[in-house]
Amino acid sequence: MDSINSLFLLCGTLIALSVLASRLSALAGVPLLVLFLILGMLAGEDGLLGIDFDNYSLAFVIGHLALAMILLDGGLRTRLKTFRVGFKPALGLATVGVFITSGLVGLLAMWVFDLSLLQGLLVGAIVGSTDAAAVFSMLSGRGLNLNERVGATLEIESGTNDPMAIFLTLVLVEALVGDLGGPLDMLLFFVQQFAMAIAIGLGAGWLIGRLLRYVDLAPGLYSLLALALGFCVFGLTSALGGSGFLAIYLAGLMIGNQPGRHLNFILPVHDGLAWLSQIGLFLVLGLLVTPSALLEVLLPASVVALALIFVARPLAVVLTLKPFFHFRWREVGFISWVGLRGAVPIVLAIFPVIGGVEQAGLYFNVAFAVVLLSLLIQGGSLPWMARRMKVMVPDSATPNHRGPLGILPENDFEMFVYKVENADLEDVPIRLLRFPSGALISALFRQHVMLHPKGSTQLRIDDIICVIGKSDDLPALNRLFNGDAKHRQQRAFFGTFTLDADARMGDVADAYALTLSPGEASLTLGEFMGLRLGGHPVVGDDVDWHGIHWVVSEMEGNHITRVGLRLY
Repeated sequence: MDSINSLFLLCGTLIALSVLASRLSALAGVPLLVLFLILGMLAGEDGLLGIDFDNYSLAFVIGHLALAMILLDGGLRTRLKTFRVGFKPALGLATVGVFITSGLVGLLAMWVFDLSLLQGLLVGAIVGSTDAAAVFSMLSGRGLNLNERVGATLEIESGTNDPMAIFLTLVLVEALVGDLGGPLDMLLFFVQQFAMAIAIGLGAGWLIGRLLRYVDLAPGLYSLLALALGFCVFGLTSALGGSGFLAIYLAGLMIGNQPGRHLNFILPVHDGLAWLSQIGLFLVLGLLVTPSALLEVLLPASVVALALIFVARPLAVVLTLKPFFHFRWREVGFISWVGLRGAVPIVLAIFPVIGGVEQAGLYFNVAFAVVLLSLLIQGGSLPWMARRMKVMVPDSATPNHRGPLGILPENDFEMFVYKVENADLEDVPIRLLRFPSGALISALFRQHVMLHPKGSTQLRIDDIICVIGKSDDLPALNRLFNGDAKHRQQRAFFGTFTLDADARMGDVADAYALTLSPGEASLTLGEFMGLRLGGHPVVGDDVDWHGIHWVVSEMEGNHITRVGLRLY
């Protein structure tokens, strides 16, 4: 009984400290995942509590469960429209990019640790892929509003690159223990990893999404059903020889992109479950490492980590993206920097231990050191690097609160709550607001008192407005309630003036005394921008033309709708 009580006390204390550490992370600028690892190490064998935990098999199971949960949540929050600009480059990074990174790091590790070629390549395979938990956590936790091309590429890459890393790791483990099959067997295994995952993940995810849309459950059961069926997808795919990690990510993607009231109940719960998974996973991995053994390989492992960060990852990104896709050099630089390593390399480092590979402890300690340095160096500098590489777009206003009304089974009406922070709305009667036609103000609060809004009611700064509308109304409402600070940020980024993308270039040239080449006068401004930018334009793309930066400020699907003029 005492052991059970101690277990509850220990788990509760560690999880509570991990949650409270989020405030320390924000104040000190230290990546939160590093604090989770440090807490685990402090509780471990050489730490304050001296817990002797060396159960690699249990850690392996916990790692798979946690990563599956994190990837499911990541898929739920990824919008299919981001695949328009991010799928092809992300797929290149998830396959060829991982292969190049692993090979370069493996050759260096062979020299640094005096290993054989296969042993060195195994080190490279283990640390060769980026980590979904680290990428999702860092990008969302740091509040980085990246342009769509960069953000989509990073999210999709981190969610889809596990099959290549697992394939390389398993092949090299089998080669080292003498169980490696022929080239045909390896090719079949590689194809199985992707083909099974894509077929089962997309198919099962679509069916699960349809089921969740039409089944009538208590609100709290939707998230449990989604999680249970997601785990079924993971297990079935893995049992058939596919990548369970890729399958559950794709299943989450299909579920999250089928609109319905079920998502309003699933997403908040899964956000908490994803955080719990990250906390539990990194605490367990921190417990598993022995700091004294880690120190023995820290110096050579640091050489490998620095080579990975500054040489192997950037070279792989340049070779994979620049010749084939329309990425700017600053975007390539930022994507290179966000090659975050996290839980996946440490979990992969357990494969040699379970497989009985010689010097298995070396792989685990090296992977742990590489992850720690990656999170500290790359994760700690992400906001600075995003600003330096100019890959961020200004934040727009968002509702302070929002929630469905439960009126319609899909595309439901919602309640949006805004605080009036735009000085231009001071003393403006409600009837003069440029509201979307389908939205209306249901209540207005001033100094904690509810007023009954009328057309003649004049707004005041700090008023709280409750608006009933649909998600399609959000862009117009967000623009209306943008605060002064956000207005200034947007004007500085997009320019003081914006033009309709349907404007003829001939008219634009006459208005601003610009010179056009033959054939350009008949183009619209949107078509002109699309030709200059090439590929898939996104909000924030700009063209330097005649001393003016012409900036894409609004888009609908693949079409540019508004263009800003940033003058110098």
